[in-house]
Amino acid sequence: MRADGEAAARAKFFLDLGFDPDDTVAMMRVVVENLGHVAEIMREAALKTLLRPGASEIEVAQASEQLALRSAPMLGPVMDDLVRLELRRSFESDAVTAAERAAGTLPGGRTVTVCFADLAGFTSLGEAIPPEDLERVATRFAEVAHDVARSPVRFIKSIGDAVMLISFDAVPLLHAVLDLIDIAAENDLPRLRIGVASGLAVSRAGDWFGSPVNVASRVTAEARPGTVMVAESTRDAAGNAMGFEWSPAGVRRLKGVSDEVKLFRVCRASVQVDP
Repeated sequence: MRADGEAAARAKFFLDLGFDPDDTVAMMRVVVENLGHVAEIMREAALKTLLRPGASEIEVAQASEQLALRSAPMLGPVMDDLVRLELRRSFESDAVTAAERAAGTLPGGRTVTVCFADLAGFTSLGEAIPPEDLERVATRFAEVAHDVARSPVRFIKSIGDAVMLISFDAVPLLHAVLDLIDIAAENDLPRLRIGVASGLAVSRAGDWFGSPVNVASRVTAEARPGTVMVAESTRDAAGNAMGFEWSPAGVRRLKGVSDEVKLFRVCRASVQVDP
């Protein structure tokens, strides 16, 4: 109860700074949820370090105590450094526009390009390899996606065998997902299916909601393994940007999307070599 009370008291600090109460609650909820995942990973890593064949319960408890005493002083500074790093990245990549400064508020929605990428055949793969190997495949995929998500592209989340990326500029995101296709192949990952859409979406608690999120998810299901499928909204947003080749993929009726969506496949432009 004391720890709970101390956490609540620290949360009040944000209210004292003038943060909206709803925003403060949302922020603390996301922190708690994500720290839960961190704690689980740390626990597994700690147990792998501590467990020895034939160790008694007392020996494991003693080793756990020693590890806790050694690590506790560094937990706070490590978390502090990571939060500062992510805040800096967020402010660098999401500048306040002139319209937002004039209005004195953030808009309800912003124009973004959204991408979902998933591992084709992941369910079948799960029947063929041990769960530990399947987890390593998903983890490696998320790591590769993190690597290609360079500003202004953002890695939003991983969902099992899929990842979500967004960008306020369609062109860097398209380059990133084409890199993702290549790097995944170099890492012997299953082939990827990637879907991309653009439009108005709203950010809340680190996630994104809106039509392009839904459309990108549905477009991913239409993509063949090893390809990037793009909604017309993203084709228009990319304009005449160099470095891409586009091919029409027809008009589809997507589940949960009211209007038909015109689709395109995109790949890198062929390099012409002068004779």
